[in-house]
Amino acid sequence: MIQRERSSSKRQPVRRSARRHEDLEAVSAPSERRQGSHILPLLLLLLAATPALSDPVWVVSQKGAELARIEAVQVADRTPVDQAPITAAADRAGRLYLTHPDGRAVTVIEPGKPPRRVPVPAQAFGLAASPDGASLFVGDWSGDRILRVSCVDGAVEGTVAVGHVPAHLVLDRRGRLYVADRESRQVSVVDTGTMTRIAVVPTGDAPFALALDPDETRLYVANVRSGDLTVIDTDTLRARATVAAGRMPYGVAVTADGARILVTNQHAAAVTVIDAAGLGIVATVAVGPYPEGVAVAGSRAYVANWFSDDVSVIDLSTLRETARLPVAEGPRGVLAARPGGEPSRAAAVDLRANGGVRPR
Repeated sequence: MIQRERSSSKRQPVRRSARRHEDLEAVSAPSERRQGSHILPLLLLLLAATPALSDPVWVVSQKGAELARIEAVQVADRTPVDQAPITAAADRAGRLYLTHPDGRAVTVIEPGKPPRRVPVPAQAFGLAASPDGASLFVGDWSGDRILRVSCVDGAVEGTVAVGHVPAHLVLDRRGRLYVADRESRQVSVVDTGTMTRIAVVPTGDAPFALALDPDETRLYVANVRSGDLTVIDTDTLRARATVAAGRMPYGVAVTADGARILVTNQHAAAVTVIDAAGLGIVATVAVGPYPEGVAVAGSRAYVANWFSDDVSVIDLSTLRETARLPVAEGPRGVLAARPGGEPSRAAAVDLRANGGVRPR
């Protein structure tokens, strides 16, 4: 079983068994339109005053074995899944996928259908879905490889060797897969068309979480043990900079305009906000204990707090926590994805299973 990375001096609070969820807050829209020139200015005014809809946010709770959907800053519903889910990914058809490292399987959740289990011949950990949903790219945590498998039956369509302990995966629009090789201090770059590794980029110590900026010109890598963030140029496939990112950075996400980078700090119960232009820290936002995954949806960021079984909501305009949403026990991964559309390019998921390797 994969062991959690945790400071031995950190006190573990008592777990809650209750799983609390709230109702979806509906957003109303005009039900009909009347003819007449005087209606158009009124309609435009109403549309301007209506808050923009953001992507729904999906939260994976490992211990509670549930997938929660958050909309309008409320938990809209929850879906029970197989034991110990870790990573979430989505395709353009609105299908969601979850990895189960200990169960060597992937759960497929299609709109209007019950979850479906697909066995895979690997300790499935990191995950990315092809846009058409035909294939999944699965990181084999203990096998140091990436598998391309069929979404239908898990049949292996190709493999490629990468570094030791592949963690987070990110797929770009060019079909290149970035792999955080946690115990090799590097990111592997894979051409998914040929399933060959085309580059290796050095990083800090224990790279784990990855996020592309909206233009996909930069890849941000959170390095757990060295407490910093590596910035990779995706054109040259070289590291451009390494900057301080807090105490034990595990999750990373980018705002929709690409201007700010959000990094969760597990040992500080906080999110570090970094300016993308100058790569300096501009704010530190207090959140729940032991924050892990983080994702951006619209004007807010959502952070999974492992120790308090809830999700912190951060207002990106004020950089303050504005709400805590209770979810099932052990929330870890967070994904922003629109139904029938691809995942938000500004969002990242914490893909860590039950812990990783202890710091050395």
